[in-house]
Amino acid sequence: MRDRSPRERHHAYWRALWEGLQICWPVFAGLLVLQALLGAAVGLVEGWGVGSGVYFAFITGLTVGYGDLVPTNALTRTISVLIGFCGIALTGLVAALAVRAFQVSGAGKKP
Repeated sequence: MRDRSPRERHHAYWRALWEGLQICWPVFAGLLVLQALLGAAVGLVEGWGVGSGVYFAFITGLTVGYGDLVPTNALTRTISVLIGFCGIALTGLVAALAVRAFQVSGAGKKP
Protein backbone atom coordinates (compact mmCIF):
# COMPACT_ATOMS: atom_id res chain seq x y z
CA MET A 1 0.00 0.00 0.00
CA ARG A 2 1.44 3.36 -0.99
CA ASP A 3 1.72 6.27 1.41
CA ARG A 4 -0.69 9.12 0.94
CA SER A 5 0.57 12.49 -0.22
CA PRO A 6 0.42 15.43 2.19
CA ARG A 7 -2.54 16.80 0.22
CA GLU A 8 -4.42 13.49 0.54
CA ARG A 9 -3.69 13.36 4.28
CA HIS A 10 -4.89 16.96 4.61
CA HIS A 11 -8.19 16.10 2.93
CA ALA A 12 -8.48 12.89 4.97
CA TYR A 13 -8.00 14.91 8.17
CA TRP A 14 -10.80 17.37 7.36
CA ARG A 15 -13.06 14.54 6.22
CA ALA A 16 -12.46 12.63 9.49
CA LEU A 17 -13.03 15.79 11.53
CA TRP A 18 -16.30 16.45 9.70
CA GLU A 19 -17.42 12.84 10.26
CA GLY A 20 -16.65 13.16 13.97
CA LEU A 21 -18.63 16.39 14.20
CA GLN A 22 -21.57 14.72 12.46
CA ILE A 23 -21.58 12.04 15.15
CA CYS A 24 -21.08 14.38 18.13
CA TRP A 25 -23.17 17.34 16.98
CA PRO A 26 -26.06 16.71 19.42
CA VAL A 27 -23.68 16.90 22.39
CA PHE A 28 -21.84 19.87 20.89
CA ALA A 29 -25.07 21.75 20.13
CA GLY A 30 -26.53 20.88 23.53
CA LEU A 31 -23.50 22.27 25.34
CA LEU A 32 -23.59 25.46 23.26
CA VAL A 33 -27.30 25.97 23.97
CA LEU A 34 -26.85 25.20 27.68
CA GLN A 35 -23.98 27.66 27.88
CA ALA A 36 -26.01 30.37 26.13
CA LEU A 37 -29.04 29.78 28.38
CA LEU A 38 -26.94 29.87 31.53
CA GLY A 39 -25.32 33.07 30.30
CA ALA A 40 -28.71 34.63 29.59
CA ALA A 41 -29.80 33.72 33.12
CA VAL A 42 -26.68 35.31 34.60
CA GLY A 43 -27.24 38.42 32.49
CA LEU A 44 -30.83 38.79 33.64
CA VAL A 45 -30.07 38.22 37.33
CA GLU A 46 -27.09 40.60 37.27
CA GLY A 47 -29.02 43.23 35.27
CA TRP A 48 -26.66 43.15 32.29
CA GLY A 49 -29.19 42.03 29.71
CA VAL A 50 -29.37 38.80 27.73
CA GLY A 51 -26.77 39.76 25.12
CA SER A 52 -24.16 40.67 27.69
CA GLY A 53 -24.95 37.51 29.63
CA VAL A 54 -24.41 35.31 26.58
CA TYR A 55 -21.21 37.22 25.82
CA PHE A 56 -20.09 36.62 29.42
CA ALA A 57 -20.89 32.90 29.11
CA PHE A 58 -18.76 32.38 26.02
CA ILE A 59 -15.87 34.51 27.26
CA THR A 60 -15.96 32.53 30.51
CA GLY A 61 -16.40 29.18 28.73
CA LEU A 62 -13.43 29.86 26.48
CA THR A 63 -11.44 30.70 29.64
CA VAL A 64 -10.55 34.13 28.26
CA GLY A 65 -12.21 36.04 31.10
CA TYR A 66 -11.65 39.69 30.20
CA GLY A 67 -13.04 40.83 33.56
CA ASP A 68 -15.34 43.45 32.07
CA LEU A 69 -18.37 41.59 33.47
CA VAL A 70 -18.06 40.06 36.93
CA PRO A 71 -20.92 38.26 38.69
CA THR A 72 -21.55 39.59 42.19
CA ASN A 73 -24.50 37.45 43.29
CA ALA A 74 -23.86 34.04 44.90
CA LEU A 75 -26.29 32.36 42.49
CA THR A 76 -24.67 33.86 39.40
CA ARG A 77 -21.21 32.94 40.66
CA THR A 78 -22.37 29.33 40.98
CA ILE A 79 -23.86 29.43 37.49
CA SER A 80 -20.56 30.85 36.24
CA VAL A 81 -18.78 27.75 37.51
CA LEU A 82 -21.24 25.61 35.51
CA ILE A 83 -20.57 27.79 32.47
CA GLY A 84 -16.84 27.16 32.94
CA PHE A 85 -17.44 23.40 33.05
CA CYS A 86 -19.49 23.62 29.84
CA GLY A 87 -16.61 25.47 28.22
CA ILE A 88 -14.12 22.85 29.35
CA ALA A 89 -16.36 20.10 27.96
CA LEU A 90 -16.70 21.93 24.61
CA THR A 91 -12.95 22.47 24.38
CA GLY A 92 -12.28 18.84 25.26
CA LEU A 93 -14.78 17.61 22.69
CA VAL A 94 -13.24 19.68 19.90
CA ALA A 95 -9.71 18.64 20.92
CA ALA A 96 -10.69 14.96 21.06
CA LEU A 97 -12.30 15.13 17.63
CA ALA A 98 -9.25 16.87 16.18
CA VAL A 99 -6.84 14.32 17.67
CA ARG A 100 -8.97 11.42 16.44
CA ALA A 101 -9.12 12.91 12.94
CA PHE A 102 -5.34 13.37 13.04
CA GLN A 103 -4.86 9.71 13.99
CA VAL A 104 -7.31 8.36 11.41
CA SER A 105 -5.93 10.46 8.57
CA GLY A 106 -2.29 9.66 9.22
CA ALA A 107 -1.58 13.37 9.04
CA GLY A 108 1.30 13.08 11.49
CA LYS A 109 3.32 10.78 9.24
CA LYS A 110 6.26 12.22 7.37
CA PRO A 111 6.15 11.89 3.58
